Amino acid sequence: MDISGILNVDKPVAWTSFRVVSLVRRLTGIRRVGHAGTLDPFATGVLLICLSQATRLSEYLMKATKVYRAEVCLGIVTDTFDVTGTPMSEADPSGVDRQQVEEALAAFVGEIEQVPPMFSALKHGGEPLYRYARAHQQVERAARRITIHRLQLLSYQSPLVSIEVECGKGTYIRTLAHDLGQRLGCGAHLAALARLRVGPFTLEEACSVPELEAALSEGRWPARGGLHPPDAALADWPAVTLGEQEEKAVGFGQALAADRLEVSPPQEVADGQLCRAYSSDGRLLAILRHDASAGIWQPRKVFAPATSAQQA
Repeated sequence: MDISGILNVDKPVAWTSFRVVSLVRRLTGIRRVGHAGTLDPFATGVLLICLSQATRLSEYLMKATKVYRAEVCLGIVTDTFDVTGTPMSEADPSGVDRQQVEEALAAFVGEIEQVPPMFSALKHGGEPLYRYARAHQQVERAARRITIHRLQLLSYQSPLVSIEVECGKGTYIRTLAHDLGQRLGCGAHLAALARLRVGPFTLEEACSVPELEAALSEGRWPARGGLHPPDAALADWPAVTLGEQEEKAVGFGQALAADRLEVSPPQEVADGQLCRAYSSDGRLLAILRHDASAGIWQPRKVFAPATSAQQA
């Protein structure tokens, strides 16, 4: 079976992201299955499962804007910065009022620097940081620039702070929870997390694991959160339609003259801009990258003909 597409799954608590991938792989018989951005076992919400050629688009999904709902517990710091960790220190947060919380949250909005947590999959010396953390070894980590587009206080009933976060790639919500506690002077950890959106994919449209398992066991796709075409991940990108000769050229990895292609919707194309390339019958053929100095579109990824989600 060579069906390509994206499944929007509501990952349940206590499941690993890989467990969902394994379930889909086992029930569909499709070998190339992956996820576009892991969720920790204690977290829930949107987990995008990519099938076959859609796995080649996962990097773009990982760069998409994400929205989370988080519960932050003030007063307790854990070694993992979340509810699964061992408490490291405790303080009384009863003196923290709502205005202080709002003022502290405001400091994190925009482009900020964030130090990745020790309990993460980032590599140091070829090993993930969490292995050093489990061995009680601290590793110096450089701060990374991240963007938090929106940070809304939903409710505050001490010691619990409920927030909604809209953020860019590379943001660690448990580090945000930890840093919020540090700013408030009482410490904090992430008590619960739900991912509400990844790019255009929302939790409201996601299918549950029981729905997914029942549908796949019956040889069909779930009615809710069903199989989306691979290019659903790129819906906000510009697109071009290729003629027969251009299609052949792209198939061989050859560049195309930019002035010969009409971008839709019409726009001024910046250097390095990526776009979708389609055949005349609507098949996704490639991802092209604009080289302004050379006046060409260079193939970045080329897709072999495959059964699309619409044909499934």
